[in-house]
Amino acid sequence: MTQNTPLIGTALVDKVKELGNLSKEEKARACGYYTQTKNGIERVNMMKFLNALIDAEGIELDSTSEGIGRGGRSASYRISVQSNGNLLIGSAYTKKMGLESGDEFEITLGRKHIHLKQVGAFDEDEE
Repeated sequence: MTQNTPLIGTALVDKVKELGNLSKEEKARACGYYTQTKNGIERVNMMKFLNALIDAEGIELDSTSEGIGRGGRSASYRISVQSNGNLLIGSAYTKKMGLESGDEFEITLGRKHIHLKQVGAFDEDEE
C-alpha cells in the first residue's frame, strides 16, 4: 500500500481555496489525503483531511480541561433539586469562581432565588 505526503497547515488551506468548486473528495485527493492499496484501488481519507483542515484553521473542537484530570462536565448554569431535596453546585462552578475547599457563604433566600455571599468578601454595596 502506498501513501502520498498530505499537505498540512497554511499549505493545505491555500490549496483547498485554490481548488474552488471541486468536491470534498477531489480536494482531499489533490491535497494528498488518499492511500492506494496493493490492488491499485485509491481510497480517500476524508476524516484525516477534514481534521487536518480544522487544525490548519486553528479551530479548537476539544474541550479545554486546563490539563487537569479528564475534563469532566462543563457548566450548564442550570441545576435541579435532587430526590433528597438537595441542590448540588458542582465543581465546574466552584473552579470557574476560583473557590477553594472551606470557603464559606451566607445564604439569603428570595421567593424563587438563592443568593450566596462569600463570608469575609468585600461587598461593593457596603461602601
